[in-house]
Amino acid sequence: MKKNILILMLSLVLVIGTSLAVSAGPVTLNYNLGAEPPTLDPTLASDTTSVDVIEQLFLGLTDYNDETMEVIPELATSWECSEDGLVWAFHMRKDVKWSDGRPVTAHDVEYGVKRTCDPANASDYAYVLYIIKGAEEVNTGKVTDLNYVGVKAIDDYTVQFALNNPAGYFPSIAGMWVARPIPRWTIEKYGDKWTDPENIVTNGPYLLKEWKHEDEIVLEKNPDYYDADKVQIEKIHCLMIVEDSTAMAMYEDGKLDSVNVPLEDLDRIKADPVLSKELFIAPRLCTYYYAFNNSKPPMDNPLVRKAFSAAIDRQSLIDYVTKGNQLPATTFTCPGIFGHVPPSEGIGIGFDPEAARKYLADAGYPGGEGLPEITLMFNTSEGHRKIAQAIQQMWKEHLGVEVNLTNQEWKVYLKSTLEDPPHIFRFGWCADYPDANNWLLEVFHSTLSPNRPKWHNEEYDRVTVEAAKESDPAKRLELYKRAEQILCEEEAAIAPIYFYTWVRITKPYLKRTYAPMGGEHFRDWRITK
Repeated sequence: MKKNILILMLSLVLVIGTSLAVSAGPVTLNYNLGAEPPTLDPTLASDTTSVDVIEQLFLGLTDYNDETMEVIPELATSWECSEDGLVWAFHMRKDVKWSDGRPVTAHDVEYGVKRTCDPANASDYAYVLYIIKGAEEVNTGKVTDLNYVGVKAIDDYTVQFALNNPAGYFPSIAGMWVARPIPRWTIEKYGDKWTDPENIVTNGPYLLKEWKHEDEIVLEKNPDYYDADKVQIEKIHCLMIVEDSTAMAMYEDGKLDSVNVPLEDLDRIKADPVLSKELFIAPRLCTYYYAFNNSKPPMDNPLVRKAFSAAIDRQSLIDYVTKGNQLPATTFTCPGIFGHVPPSEGIGIGFDPEAARKYLADAGYPGGEGLPEITLMFNTSEGHRKIAQAIQQMWKEHLGVEVNLTNQEWKVYLKSTLEDPPHIFRFGWCADYPDANNWLLEVFHSTLSPNRPKWHNEEYDRVTVEAAKESDPAKRLELYKRAEQILCEEEAAIAPIYFYTWVRITKPYLKRTYAPMGGEHFRDWRITK
């Protein structure tokens, strides 16, 4: 009898254990992208939303350590540079496979770089590769032979780059999404549809399983990823909730694991004994700024631009609106980046209402009289709207100017601000690599960048190109200081507003990192519940 009872108890334990194992399901992360990614094609990506997903799907030659910002190996195991600094060789791992089983080789890297440079693909980020010999000539149509681009697979697992000038930061560029290996055979077979879930071939820690546009992207752990044993999260639901207040409500309801904190909730969260422990605020390598369309009257007048910049009370905006320990910015390149100009240097335009009114009067618009209708545009977001409303009120109070506000969905906004920006538009820039070349030359040079402000200054162009070629760090710093002075003070082509901070709230069971550059590293995150 006792024997039968023991057998019955053991059987029940086995049944219950099996049921629990089945019901537990995969370790799942619920994450908010905040918008629909405009693309998952590494060649075409130019925004943080797209890059966040691409980072999970495609590996680069190099990557960053989230804590130290050090460039570390990813596909490359090692690299070296010639004595003159003009040739770099990267030696690749031999154990990385595409999701269709093919090996990832140096030929795939060569193809990816040349595809980005090919003007037929209209990559908005191709200019980042202009440091590579021949990239600019090919991308601008001066040379039609793609083999003119200085990238070459020396053998299956060694890729070599020839540069126009020495650049110690090149290993950072070599790891960017526009320089990543991509599957030529899949692209040639499916064309624009190659990134659809049923067609895409990838090599990263996650696979694309679903893409419900304007709704959700579902990623699943790649069992063939070379470091799969270290990836704990098995499934990721990437939602596309635009409004931070909605995402916050879902967080508090247990439906999202980490979200941006809405501006209006920050005081409440700081005062809450539970939520305050889940709040994370820390410096971030990004700058929030307003760009002026320098080609559209009256913003074609530098005095008008100076007036609008000087009328922004950045510290009050931080104290009463953003409240996230941001730092007021009068220059563009943020702290933590080589080439940042500290506030003690006195570069840029600070809050000065009296000077702002004088600038406007000297431009022929005393008290705002005679100014044409002016529009400020931002991408759809409750936070961006609150910031815009606060600055709109500052311009009314200090300049006597009424400014119209308008907004657009992210994908449309990116296109609009490239093709036909309004008078003023909101933008942010986050580091691709920690050097001011990525900020000053690659964002505002009149021909070697997207140049969204439609601005041209010959001295600025010359100084930023000279800084890119200069090997002496002290001389480079002086050149970048001069560039910031031209951009933000003398010409006021933009109005820097603040240097970002991370303002996130995260469930205590999620142990996450904060990527300093590029997309998030979900492969390193851990869920402990």
